[in-house]
Amino acid sequence: TSSESGFRSVRSVAACIIKGVTEGASLTRLLTEYSDQVDEKDRALLAEMVFGSCRWYHRLDAVLSLLMRKPLRKRDSDVHALLIVGLYQLNHMRIKPHAILAETVNAARHLGKPMFTKLVNGVLRRFQREQQALLEQVDKEEAASLSMPQWLLQELKQNWPKQWREVAQAMLKQPPLTLRLNTRRAQLKDYLQQLNEQQMPAKPVEGIPGALMLDKAVPVERIPGFSQGLVSVQDAGAQLAAILLDASGGAAVLDACAAPGGKTGHILERVENLHLVAIVVDEKRLGKVAENLQRLNLKAELIVADAADAEGVWRNRQYDYILLDVPCSDTGVIRRHPDIKMLRRRQYITGIVALQRRILLNAWPLLKEGGRMLYATCSLLSAENEQQVDWFLKQQQDAAELPLQPP
Repeated sequence: TSSESGFRSVRSVAACIIKGVTEGASLTRLLTEYSDQVDEKDRALLAEMVFGSCRWYHRLDAVLSLLMRKPLRKRDSDVHALLIVGLYQLNHMRIKPHAILAETVNAARHLGKPMFTKLVNGVLRRFQREQQALLEQVDKEEAASLSMPQWLLQELKQNWPKQWREVAQAMLKQPPLTLRLNTRRAQLKDYLQQLNEQQMPAKPVEGIPGALMLDKAVPVERIPGFSQGLVSVQDAGAQLAAILLDASGGAAVLDACAAPGGKTGHILERVENLHLVAIVVDEKRLGKVAENLQRLNLKAELIVADAADAEGVWRNRQYDYILLDVPCSDTGVIRRHPDIKMLRRRQYITGIVALQRRILLNAWPLLKEGGRMLYATCSLLSAENEQQVDWFLKQQQDAAELPLQPP
């Protein structure tokens, strides 16, 4: 128990994290803040519970509303979160049901809510008994069955009329762990062999030089060459940015929204003697970029600045290449950040579209004639992608669209 060892029970901490997400905080940040409250051997379990509960939140919440006579009061939102965590375990985890029940009921006490132990026990037992019927009932609703907010499902249908169901189902899968090998320092086939010898089988990602996908995710500190900067963790899609920007040696490059620095590092790895200026809106996130570059043994000029602001020293020069990896709805990285489904609202899109436009207009005058600017988002919505590019080209008579030719 938490009192004897100084650690808290995993399920009570999971409930606090889920409650925090429902109140608008980021899952990654909460997990970082809370994970040292549980024993080290339980941290992977905690991560699985909270990521899974967010991934399936909308479906589990629909089930919970069938199991409760009336919703809990706002001040008991931690108990609501604990019930979601309980349902997630019963429906998705390979833990013995009696252990799930005992530990989840006990977690109500750890939350300081002993008066809810009966309710937690009753709700979870009833779910056990009627699981199939309850799931069949909620799955009649498309949004619930795909565990997605209604507004986002509508957006997907509109943006991807043929593939929306496939996209929504893909969002429910766990993401693979993809690495980026610094191919100037090692050969892909040699590194794949090294991984094999360490019992970490992986396969190359077709068309993206230096990208490889591990069969099974492992903690980064176990990945050979990670701390020496030989490899980085980066999704295959994100690795396309540096490839498409295709900066040449001796050029001046602006990375306008650089945190956490994955793409910054990749641009610098590909070509020698670049002068790269990376700007990030706040000190803390700029520190992340600095850490990343230090591990890779690479250098850039790092500046705290807002790409949406028309002022700043980074504006006193011209660049051959500009990467605008703009803030966005993050709808394309829900597999990796399932809390996005809980955090975003439709009106958020309107605000973010306006911000993207300010950044585009701000950066454009800094590009040398004949230079290349790459606009990137991790959004699936055309309002942030194709429509933004069309709008921009109408504003700027001196801009021409280059066809993207990814491998």
